[in-house]
Amino acid sequence: MPLSLVLRYRAGTARRQARGWVAVLNLVALAISTSLFMMGAALTSIWVPHAFLYSLLGLLGGFALGIIGLWLSRWERAPQSLHYTPNRWLVFAVTLVVTARVLFGLWRGWHSWRHAPVDTPWLAAFGVAGSLAAGAVVLGYYVSYWMGIRRRLRRHMGA
Repeated sequence: MPLSLVLRYRAGTARRQARGWVAVLNLVALAISTSLFMMGAALTSIWVPHAFLYSLLGLLGGFALGIIGLWLSRWERAPQSLHYTPNRWLVFAVTLVVTARVLFGLWRGWHSWRHAPVDTPWLAAFGVAGSLAAGAVVLGYYVSYWMGIRRRLRRHMGA
């Protein structure tokens, strides 16, 4: 897992050419993923209090981070192309959120399994709502980031 996180960070900070078809494909895939994620969060909220609310707040926070990411990205314009390099610190922060939530989830799962109060469901004590919020941050970040890339590319090619 540590190697995959390092590789994900390296790929996330690489200079890339903005391509319209890649942005559209990513947006369609992310729209499907986000819809399924939010439906799952709504279903989970039957058993875990505030799961949907935390997911929605995480998604909104991710949208805001994506907009900040667009502002902080380095953009290079050429007559026939547009290149971008995502901000290293923001990519690191998003990667760190996922890593911290996975590690916390493992620790919290072990702890809640052994020490959960009798009247509290194990799933709620596990911290599922927080995990959903962390996942929603990542989804929201990438949805707004790819929307911004598509918008900038259309403006660049139209100009």
